[in-house]
Amino acid sequence: MEQELEQLATFFKVLNDLTRLKILYALEGGELTVNQIAEEVMMTVSAVSHQLRVLREHKLVKARKEGKYAYYSLDDDHVQAILEIALIHLREA
Repeated sequence: MEQELEQLATFFKVLNDLTRLKILYALEGGELTVNQIAEEVMMTVSAVSHQLRVLREHKLVKARKEGKYAYYSLDDDHVQAILEIALIHLREA
């Protein structure tokens, strides 16, 4: 149980970043390239790429290569559900 709690703490640390949250919300609408994400969140491609690497390492986003482009999306429906539940909770307060 201790190991799972540590993993959960790490998971929430990853979500404890405004830039990463903006990226996750941008991806709720579907697949986007790094350039599209950067435009959506108004950041540099380099900064977005760095954050996407962190999100991929923690299985919050996944990438699909097509030609010279990588298309990013939320890893699964659980990611979107976690974000939605957190917002519902905050709005109730």
